Amino acid sequence: MNVTAKEKWDYIIEELSDEFSDAEDLNLDGVIYLIGVQELGQLGRRFKKDDKINLMHIAICKLLEPYGYYEFDYVDEDGWPHYKMLNELPNLKPGEQTVLMKEAVINYFENLDFFEN
Repeated sequence: MNVTAKEKWDYIIEELSDEFSDAEDLNLDGVIYLIGVQELGQLGRRFKKDDKINLMHIAICKLLEPYGYYEFDYVDEDGWPHYKMLNELPNLKPGEQTVLMKEAVINYFENLDFFEN
C-alpha cells in the first residue's frame, strides 16, 4: 500500500498529539520540540525557555543532517549534542521551509520504524 506524505504527517500528528497534548493537535514547532527532547534523551526533565529554543535547534540539526546541512560534532559535559554546519541553508519561502521540515520529520520517524505498526 502506498501511503502519501500527507497521510504519514497526519499519523505523526495524531499519535504525538494523543500522547503529548492535552486538547489540540501539535503543530510543526511542537513536533520539532519533541524531537529535540528525544535527541537530548532527558525525557523527565523540566526545561527553561532558553533550553526549549536549544532543543528545537538540536532537532532541526538532526532533521537536516541527512540533507547535508549539518553534521553531528560532539556531546558536551551536560549531555547536549552539538552539530556543525556543513552547508548554508537555502533561502526558502515560509511555505517551502514548512514542506522541507515536514519531509524531514517524516524521514526521521521512518528511520525509527514509527509507521511499522
